[in-house]
Amino acid sequence: MSMFLEQGYEKRPFKLTEKLLLINWPFLLLIAAITSIGVAALYSVAGGSLEPWASRHVVRFCLGLALLFAVAVSDIRWWLKAAYPLYLVALMLLALVMVIGVESGGAKRWLGYGELTFQPSEMMKIALVLALARYYQWLPPEKVSWPHALLIPLAMIGAPVLLALAQPDLGTAMLFGVVGSGLLFLAGVSWLYYFGGIVGVIVVLPHIWERLHGYQKERVLTFIDPERDPLGSGYHILQSKIAVGSGGLMGKGFMQGTQAQLNFLPEKHTDFIFTMFAEEMGFVGAVSLLALYLLVLLFIAYMALRCRSTFARLVAAGIGLCLFTYVFINVAMVTGLVPVVGVPLPLVSYGGTSMLTMMIGLGFVLNAHVNRQVRIRREELGPVW
Repeated sequence: MSMFLEQGYEKRPFKLTEKLLLINWPFLLLIAAITSIGVAALYSVAGGSLEPWASRHVVRFCLGLALLFAVAVSDIRWWLKAAYPLYLVALMLLALVMVIGVESGGAKRWLGYGELTFQPSEMMKIALVLALARYYQWLPPEKVSWPHALLIPLAMIGAPVLLALAQPDLGTAMLFGVVGSGLLFLAGVSWLYYFGGIVGVIVVLPHIWERLHGYQKERVLTFIDPERDPLGSGYHILQSKIAVGSGGLMGKGFMQGTQAQLNFLPEKHTDFIFTMFAEEMGFVGAVSLLALYLLVLLFIAYMALRCRSTFARLVAAGIGLCLFTYVFINVAMVTGLVPVVGVPLPLVSYGGTSMLTMMIGLGFVLNAHVNRQVRIRREELGPVW
């Protein structure tokens, strides 16, 4: 049925029911499976109660699922036209945080009204992917590595990176940089630029260190030697390592993790939820969860490679890069491989904005898959802006 639909793709617009048939349903089952693990973990964190986290996680997933389907069945050309306006809106909201943002923990990262809060950086992660994909859909392939052709995408990446650093939010700034540079590489930018960039970072590293905030320097020093302040800045990572190690091969059992249940483990429902899961489910459970993420990433790579247009291919790949970066940084953070930067585990950690943003992002992956046969001519795009 799917092959039959693809053959007639260019002849007429798809009906809604036909688009639903083209959705990758096994991919959605994987997403639901990972979210179910998150619900179970949040249930355990709350001591065997759906309140206050697990029930809200389910509600947010259902809302996110509706948004996912809405994005997945829409015309990809809509998003191509809206890519730059969405990026500019996200950039303005990110800048607005510095003026009227809600402060928490010494950082301004949210816009809010009453009890409702919104993190513009989450919107920017998707907007950046769309804008870069739109640019490289317009740019002829032979010009991808021209120096002047890199100015606009570097500015697109640099603006949100600087605004995130000003909040300050080092983890989000890193994610913008990794996803943006990764998309440039996938678009065909020469590896020589990356070599030069690495050399440049090494040269300016002392200056970067001097510009870091005090708590950021403390995180790096704690990463190097967590035991230098075991009851202060090193407490989080030491307790996390103890929890992961105590889980052993098979874990202590559901709701039996002592570090989490006895409240030794901080931020156990958000940034450190993987630690809690590893303690209760052990090495086998932790590897199984990571295997599910790997399957999701393989599905995304497969769907991206099947897209005819550069825009669809880079959008799917960009969301895959976001997901990979989230998972890598979170797991590496809680196991002591990188400094603590406060990045949630996608679909598992508690958080409304991160959940909805990730579901919308996955909706764009499915949108690229549904519209994989759509061809976009460069002359239809007009000027770069």
